[in-house]
Amino acid sequence: MAQIMIRLNTLSEVKEFNAAAAQIPGDVDLRSGHYCVDAKSIMGIFSLNLSRGLTVESATMTEDELRKHFAAYLAE
Repeated sequence: MAQIMIRLNTLSEVKEFNAAAAQIPGDVDLRSGHYCVDAKSIMGIFSLNLSRGLTVESATMTEDELRKHFAAYLAE
């Protein structure tokens, strides 16, 4: 399972991230601490603490593919 760290700082970034996640075949999870939600669910994303870094996980993509797909949201 591939993982990357991201940050979602604005409402528009959350919407854009959600749309990008919807384009990925298979499951895409978003983790914040002990909580894990479906990254394709806008309501799930908003239930997380967005002030912290988030972890994106995908079983169908490599880490490099995830980095390219979500390059705009990578945590530095």
